[in-house]
Amino acid sequence: MSVSRTELQDPGAREGAGILESRLTGLSREEFARDVWARTASLTREASDFTDVFSPSAVDELISRRGLRTPFLRVAKEGATLPSSSFTAPAGVGATVADQLDDTALWRAFTDGATLVLQALHRTWEPVADLVSGLSTELGHPVQANAYVTPPQNRGFDAHYDVHDVFVLQIEGAKRWVIHEPVLPDPLRDQPWTDHRAAVADRAAHGTPHLDTMLRPGDVLYLPRGWLHSAQAQGEVSIHLTLGVHAWTRYALAEQLTRAALATLGDDPSMRRSLPLADPNEPAGRNGPDDLLGLVRERLLAAVAEADPAPLFHRARRSQARPAPLGPVAQLSALSALAPTSPVRLRKALEPRLEGTRLHTRVGHLDFPAPDLAPVARLLDGRVRTAGDLGLALAGRLLRAGVLVPADR
Repeated sequence: MSVSRTELQDPGAREGAGILESRLTGLSREEFARDVWARTASLTREASDFTDVFSPSAVDELISRRGLRTPFLRVAKEGATLPSSSFTAPAGVGATVADQLDDTALWRAFTDGATLVLQALHRTWEPVADLVSGLSTELGHPVQANAYVTPPQNRGFDAHYDVHDVFVLQIEGAKRWVIHEPVLPDPLRDQPWTDHRAAVADRAAHGTPHLDTMLRPGDVLYLPRGWLHSAQAQGEVSIHLTLGVHAWTRYALAEQLTRAALATLGDDPSMRRSLPLADPNEPAGRNGPDDLLGLVRERLLAAVAEADPAPLFHRARRSQARPAPLGPVAQLSALSALAPTSPVRLRKALEPRLEGTRLHTRVGHLDFPAPDLAPVARLLDGRVRTAGDLGLALAGRLLRAGVLVPADR
């Protein structure tokens, strides 16, 4: 499926539209879920103007002025990743850090054809972090961001597939992408392309491409996990962002269900009992593991049927990302000056979940007395409130816990 739009969209275009529609695909969340998600590659021409998100000057600042360390950057050339020792160095007087990026070494590698990969940009560049946080909330799956900076007529990696879905946002220059259908549909996280290297190479060399196209600034390419891809910069430096969507799967839910069942079995004294010693005079397997297998299987199936994986699932989901940044000085100032008219709001990207009298978040859980439950529930809509609306004692407690933050009206 290919979607084309002829008009660039500003970040605020189409009020009320989500990130998928306003910035990435031109499709509503419902249309994307029905026609594209985890099904097929999708190309959107001129999806958005991404100059507010990332730029060549951002690359230069991150590499030369931010004091980044590995693994926030890796370097690749012609399919091979260079050792970090080739582009890191001590930070100098006053900073006893031995592995900060060496901008001179990186410049030399770049002019020699290497691709610079700025990793985890959702942790180091605020506009990217905001985009990633919004997209993750919209999709309901964790999202990360990397930037790939490739010199003219070069490529960083051979044809391969990822074990997560990706949105490729072309920022600068042009890059030719060749896409093939999967050799292993929907690979899990422990099923990397290197396990199928021969099949990947054969499909890339001899298969008919599903898509062979040039990405230019503003274009967006979506690839489900498992789709083969390779890319090569053209006559100028290419910069693209890859938003990696680490999709939750049925298999992952089965893992949580199994863990919940095993936790139940751990509380059963009969299941903690040791297996009997082997009797050399008995046939192999008698009174051993094979003989007890039916009993264990029956008890395990019963535990699976009784297990509730929801708490484990929600805990794992919350752990996959971080909450919005928290400034300790601003937080202390807000707490010290707290008054009934002080505007406050729920910290973003907390993944809050109120269960009974307990609020679960990415920064831990809090238990509340019954009178506090109604104002806490009101907070979950994300709107700005006043401390007086919540109650000064409750607002102060939530500020100290890092759940509330000061807000602008």
